[in-house]
Amino acid sequence: MVTIPGSEFLTAALNVVSQSLQIPVIIFLLLFAIFAVFAFGGLISDYRDRIKLTREYKEKLVFSLVNAGSVDELINIVKGSQIYDNQKEVLLKIINAHSLSADSREAWALNLIEEEEVSMAKSLERVDIVTRIGPTLGLMGTLIPMGPGLAALGSGDVTTLANAIIVAFDTTVVGIGAGAVAYVISKIRRRWYEEYSSNLQLFVNAVLENLNK
Repeated sequence: MVTIPGSEFLTAALNVVSQSLQIPVIIFLLLFAIFAVFAFGGLISDYRDRIKLTREYKEKLVFSLVNAGSVDELINIVKGSQIYDNQKEVLLKIINAHSLSADSREAWALNLIEEEEVSMAKSLERVDIVTRIGPTLGLMGTLIPMGPGLAALGSGDVTTLANAIIVAFDTTVVGIGAGAVAYVISKIRRRWYEEYSSNLQLFVNAVLENLNK
């Protein structure tokens, strides 16, 4: 077998880099697992506190917002509604801008809606990172210890191989498990946020229609 000059050095460097990643990978997997547990608990808590608006209630609220006879009545309707506090805050900011021109109000309303969407997107970023990176780190944690384990098997050291296999399986399970939990959380929260954003857009349009009369 012909050996390319310098290949031993490159192979040794790759091995050093690979093995040096094992501890960081394990640390991140543990952090991802802890994050997944807390995120799932937060999901359950938010589910209990979630406001579910029926179609009839939304229809009634929209008609009330559109047909309000004054700014003060509009403010009272918003404050007395059963929507989220953040949605109330957005609507009240738009109502307080009633002295602006119609174009300025619409631009201000669009900016407020975009801020809400950006805030929701940021809350999903960490979950999405765990969803994508968790299984990848699990695979890395599987492959990294297998090199030394197989080398030990060649020299008859079965104990080292067994330890390497244990680490490999553990990291795989943690990585896939954290990713799966994060994926479920992401899907559910994304559906909630889409409903939240849709309702907010509906209420904002109703308020703007009233102010533009």
